[in-house]
Amino acid sequence: MPIYKWEGKTGKGVIKKGEMEGPNEAAIRIHLRQQNIVPIKISSKGKEIRFSLPFAKKVKQRSVAVFTRQLATMIDAGLPLVQSLEILSAQQEHNIFKNIIREIREDVEGGSTFAGALKKHPVTFDELYTNLVVAGEEGGILDTILTRLAIYIEKSEALKKKVKSALIYPATIVGVAVIVVAILMIFVIPVFENLFKSSGQTLPLPTLVVVTLSKLIKKYVVIFIPMMILLLFLFRKYYRTQNGRAVVDRLLLKLPVFGPLFKKIAVARFSRTLGTLVSSGVPILDGLSIVSRTSGNKTIEAAILNARSSIREGETIAEPLSRSGIFPPMVIQMISVGESTGALDSMLSKIADFYEEEVDIAVANLTSLLEPFLMIFLGVVIGGVVISMYLPIFSMASAVG
Repeated sequence: MPIYKWEGKTGKGVIKKGEMEGPNEAAIRIHLRQQNIVPIKISSKGKEIRFSLPFAKKVKQRSVAVFTRQLATMIDAGLPLVQSLEILSAQQEHNIFKNIIREIREDVEGGSTFAGALKKHPVTFDELYTNLVVAGEEGGILDTILTRLAIYIEKSEALKKKVKSALIYPATIVGVAVIVVAILMIFVIPVFENLFKSSGQTLPLPTLVVVTLSKLIKKYVVIFIPMMILLLFLFRKYYRTQNGRAVVDRLLLKLPVFGPLFKKIAVARFSRTLGTLVSSGVPILDGLSIVSRTSGNKTIEAAILNARSSIREGETIAEPLSRSGIFPPMVIQMISVGESTGALDSMLSKIADFYEEEVDIAVANLTSLLEPFLMIFLGVVIGGVVISMYLPIFSMASAVG
């Protein structure tokens, strides 16, 4: 167990210091209080090394949304926070999340704020979540804030599903086509090639091209697969760099079919997140800072940070956003109206609702648009390979006839 340095004050006002071993900060705090010492400062002397399995599952955001909504209901009903957390921990089926809630309860019971306890689990509870909880605790409206958070997470997850549905379908079709063609090239074409050799006839050009490709794929497949894995690894490494991610994210927004969809998703996410923060009492500059880090796109993040800098110098929100060239004129106008009327939060929520519906329509249109192109792609690729193999057979049949 880790060792903690502590500093506290006795009932007579005497300052005491020391070291204590314990499972966590909350346990040290409880132990000190039992000795009639009010803890002032507790810090870890050394970092505890924890080993986690590489296949350990993360907590799904849907589970976080359910937890948040249930906690809001319990607090609204008048249950103390510690008791509510204890009940939710006991009924949680996901072991990892169960332990996280238990640790949060122990920290809160030990004297920590709810937001402070949440900050120790940044993977499960992100910066947006903890900042809103801070606003809720300070304003005495934690149940209201938790309800807003639950709605925000549910809507964000619904938006992610729409994006996945737009990308998974074409990726699956192309992936299946590649696998089918690879099987034909490696296992089926060589059988036909032996048949054609035994007949001794001259092969048509399409058949010759397919047979040659089959030989190349079969010969270099051992090199090709590791090369593809290496290229994927290098791309991921490049994307994780600041410059790499900026370049790729900028190109994504300029794609002919998917670019407009990504922009709509970005506008919906920006409006929903900022609207939730503003309505919860988070200052606009802090809100924009949080929104920029949750945007998911470096180009949009840069535009939001530039807007934040301009706002700090006295400009409105709408002015710098309009100069970015990313946000549509309608969004700029609605934000401008929201600022002038003092209803920015409700206006941002309306923008988010509108663009989430736009994403729905765009995904449906994209699927309808891609279906015929994918069918043509499958017909040309797989059908072309099959027909090229049967051309010599038709020639042999006509010669015999």
